[in-house]
Amino acid sequence: MKSELHKKLISEIKRCNICNDLPLGPKPIFQFHPDAKILIIGQAPGVKAHESGIPWNDASGERLREWMGIEKEIFYNEKLISLLPMGLCYPGKGVKGDLPPRRECFPYWHQRIITRMPLLKLIILVGNYSQSTYLKKEKKKSLTETVRSFHEYIPKFFPLPHPSPLNNIWLSKNRWFENEVLPELKLIICKVLNV
Repeated sequence: MKSELHKKLISEIKRCNICNDLPLGPKPIFQFHPDAKILIIGQAPGVKAHESGIPWNDASGERLREWMGIEKEIFYNEKLISLLPMGLCYPGKGVKGDLPPRRECFPYWHQRIITRMPLLKLIILVGNYSQSTYLKKEKKKSLTETVRSFHEYIPKFFPLPHPSPLNNIWLSKNRWFENEVLPELKLIICKVLNV
């Protein structure tokens, strides 16, 4: 029964056309399984993910996997890790990179997916969009403060900056992230996944 509900939800998400005015058309990019123990919530798929149909299939994904200390085989094992963007489809190009994720997805899909994940232990919130939505009043004034205060959100949430190459300046200014935050992230992931 659980398997049938899972398949039905995935099929429904793949057919979603709530945002039918997207520049490349609707094409939800995600990875979901009810047995997953970790859920990564990002912002929206990039154009490479849109073209391949694979979430985090770009330089940002490579860096995120490096931060987590896991290989592609684990990252793309849907029974271990679910991948859900705030906006499920590529939103199009903006002046400084991609446009923000569309707002329609969160209220329609997120709760329906999360409630079907009984084994979920950790939600990794990548970037400001997911942190503002999920942490709400507990979020600090800036992404930097939120990430620095990661201990306040665990064991349920773990906030991260976006791993995009566009954030290289932030990473170079905040060396504490690599030295203090990433070792904790890797340790928690090892414990949750038992790897």
